Amino acid sequence: MSARTMARLHREPTEHTTWCARDHRCGAAEHRSADLIADSVGGRAIVTRVRAGNVEYVEIRARIPLHRNEDRARWQLATTLRLMRDLITTVIGHTPAITRRGDRPAIERRFA
Repeated sequence: MSARTMARLHREPTEHTTWCARDHRCGAAEHRSADLIADSVGGRAIVTRVRAGNVEYVEIRARIPLHRNEDRARWQLATTLRLMRDLITTVIGHTPAITRRGDRPAIERRFA
């Protein structure tokens, strides 16, 4: 009698796209392009094209240095979120499902 200790999974491979990196970035269920990098003074934005199943999207990562002053750092975070919402709205052509200003009272609250 033999016991099977691990299930055997079989996935159909997905074909590489013309833009994917064709290396370790591509997983079993998704394909990723090489990173596109935009450097600025003290900051960096990284954009990656991703295909998961039949859906393609852009993944955006950013490193933005925050001010040492807590109030200014919070202002930077709020501004970043607002600009990202504006970016998404502009790129996809309609309002995304992100909470609007006023829907999150804890974010708007000022600390004494």
